[in-house]
Amino acid sequence: MTLFPRKLFNDSLPQIVMKHQLYSIHNDKTLVDKELNKLREQGELLMFQLGFDADAFGLVFASDYKAKVLAGEDGRATRATVEKFLEKLPSLCTELSFSKDKMLKEFRFTDSEITQLVKSGVLTVRDAGSWWLSIPNSGKFTKYFIQGRKAVLNMVKKSKYSEVLKTELEERRTTSHVKFQMKYHIHDIVGAELVESIPTTSGTLLRFVDS
Repeated sequence: MTLFPRKLFNDSLPQIVMKHQLYSIHNDKTLVDKELNKLREQGELLMFQLGFDADAFGLVFASDYKAKVLAGEDGRATRATVEKFLEKLPSLCTELSFSKDKMLKEFRFTDSEITQLVKSGVLTVRDAGSWWLSIPNSGKFTKYFIQGRKAVLNMVKKSKYSEVLKTELEERRTTSHVKFQMKYHIHDIVGAELVESIPTTSGTLLRFVDS
């Protein structure tokens, strides 16, 4: 998470890391998932479906999410409803989306309050009668993330034999399309298995995977 560029978003977003990025650090996916679920059950971590890919899940610490959402609600008419929603935080941690039934009966929100939550960006419409938990103003993050991923993958692709040493890629000069630190993108392309990691005597070699 320390690789997340807070300044790029004027510190308005919580630090976001993608679940698959963790797979680039620890290759036992089952263990990673198990530990993440434990943190979610303890109410420390939130998981979000970011919408650009069915397997793209963002992870944010609950305390960071709460702080950034409340800061964004300063002076807004939706603040009281958002505060009420955030009070449910521990039980929000284990969910990715909410049905209308759950919102009305279990969480006791009215239809107009649900509309306010969508307006404030903590919920986005999933389909008729259900909503994704979401990160307000994260559209820019998603845009830069996808843009950077494409640019970095292109660098690997254009290298000789479509492969490059990880250390060399980390030091490459980037174009304006890459807004995040190179390491952040490398964790992405390795974890999402868009490149293959091959150990060599000179270090880890990243090879483009032709899908």
